[in-house]
Amino acid sequence: MRADAGIEGGGAGGGGKALPVMQRARGTARVSFALRDGKTRLDGLYQSGSAKIRLPKVYGTVPLAVLLNTSGGITGGDRLSYTGHLAAGTRAILTSQTAERAYRSSGGTGEVLNSLSAEDGAHLEWLPQELILFEASSLSRKMDVRLEGSARFTGLEMVVLGRKAMGESVKTLSFHDQWRIWRGGRLTFADNLAIGPDTQMLDGLATAAGGCAFATFIDSGPDAEGGLARARRCLEQITPEGGPLRGGVSAWNGQLVARFVSVDSRSLRDGLITFLETCRQAPLPRLWSC
Repeated sequence: MRADAGIEGGGAGGGGKALPVMQRARGTARVSFALRDGKTRLDGLYQSGSAKIRLPKVYGTVPLAVLLNTSGGITGGDRLSYTGHLAAGTRAILTSQTAERAYRSSGGTGEVLNSLSAEDGAHLEWLPQELILFEASSLSRKMDVRLEGSARFTGLEMVVLGRKAMGESVKTLSFHDQWRIWRGGRLTFADNLAIGPDTQMLDGLATAAGGCAFATFIDSGPDAEGGLARARRCLEQITPEGGPLRGGVSAWNGQLVARFVSVDSRSLRDGLITFLETCRQAPLPRLWSC
């Protein structure tokens, strides 16, 4: 029995049947990169519990760190933490092996904390695959990004409600998502999303207009605003009038932000692949094609 498992008391006076406490996943993983001989090299790696990081051999110039959750998903009471740090002048991509899943909660809220930091001249890319929220799931996720000097952060989060292809629909859930980006100790971007306890709020024209898949993309860096024209041209291409995918993009204060919403996850994913490869001017990690 795991260290976080125990025994629940039964009836009054302790005379009832003792039941085991439900086991909960715990995981912490950290990875850091530094510049050596003019190349980005692994500098530190720590992992415990169900949070793991793999470093596959890649033939490009940008190292890749793959985040895993070996518990197979997230449910109420789980706690996962991932940390990534880039030293000055380095570049690396953090992605996930597959879609993350948040399952029905029998009590409590699952928590995921992502803490990223990049020193002057570094470029950190956060490109995980989608998060699937199932019926009655409960999840709180926080993203904290700390940038220094001319560091650049390129990030994406994609959320899907259920598996439409399997005939699933999500009516109730609790999902809280928080982004914070700091540069030189000053807050430059803050975003909060809350859905629940039911999903009817997503039917409104000002929210998701009935869509079940949505995403946020942000590029934060000294030259981020210069990519606005390219991003808008790409957006026009992937969001034709009457199509399944809609989106918008704007840029200000050294940041470019795009929002997407779709009637299904396939259309969202296909559109995002085109958008990401156009804006980044580089192919996505091969794991996105597996």
